[in-house]
Amino acid sequence: MEYSPPPLFKQGASARAKMLLFALIAVGLLMADARLNALAAIRQAVGVALYPLQVVAMLPRDAFFATTDYFTTLATLKDENRRMNEQRVLNAQQLQQTRQLLAENAYLRKLLEASERLQLRSVMSEILYDARDPFSRKVILDRGERHGLKPGQPVIDDLGVVGQVTRAFPFTAEVTLLTDKDHAIPVQVLRSGVRSVAYGRGQTGELELRFMASNADIRKGDVLTTSGIDGVYPPGLAVATVVSVDAKTSDAFARILCQPAAGVSRHRQLLVLLGDPAALPPPPPPAEDPSELRGKRGPKEKSE
Repeated sequence: MEYSPPPLFKQGASARAKMLLFALIAVGLLMADARLNALAAIRQAVGVALYPLQVVAMLPRDAFFATTDYFTTLATLKDENRRMNEQRVLNAQQLQQTRQLLAENAYLRKLLEASERLQLRSVMSEILYDARDPFSRKVILDRGERHGLKPGQPVIDDLGVVGQVTRAFPFTAEVTLLTDKDHAIPVQVLRSGVRSVAYGRGQTGELELRFMASNADIRKGDVLTTSGIDGVYPPGLAVATVVSVDAKTSDAFARILCQPAAGVSRHRQLLVLLGDPAALPPPPPPAEDPSELRGKRGPKEKSE
């Protein structure tokens, strides 16, 4: 049985012949383009015509890459922002610590200068904490009897007198501040030389000159220093500044209030004065050279 198509549906040349024909045409075009560069214009025209189709075909890919880059960049920016905030906080903390160290360094230098001016043995100490009694003005230092501290020794800072050691333990000591209600210190007005006693006023943080006559030569702004008559505080240490003088009171005495010169509420380092260096035993004399001893002998000793 024959299955060939009827004559009406004849397809012309066979597929093999067509393949051979197109192959010859392709080889001819390749040789012409390679030898004569005849297809350059056609290639450019086809490229220009297909460019819009390429752009449309690449749109999904470009949109995917753009979306990926957007979210990646957003995550990277968030991470960098977090790291920068952490670094900013760290830098701020370091800056504050540096400022505190610079302030403490300057304060310690002032304390050392005060110690050199006084020419007294002293011990540098640091405030550990305030005393637990809410009705007193006392602090605890990190130095004690093992460091030479004893009750009665004055405590100062770079501005003036802070208080007095009232109790000493082996490793710590208790200091009663000038503003404590049970503390008193002999003072002298630097301008006029008037002597008095300054009493603490407790939680108000002020001092008061009691039993002063209404006509006493004391004015607002006068500086009070230690008089030295008590034998505890060296003379000339700054104590306070007069802030108010009320001579028109009902009693016979004036009401005089003073602001302490020391800054115990602003600093942690204090200086404890141990005593007068004159009271210390003198150092042993240096041993003399035997040759110098022979040179000091008289003629009689040499003849003998």
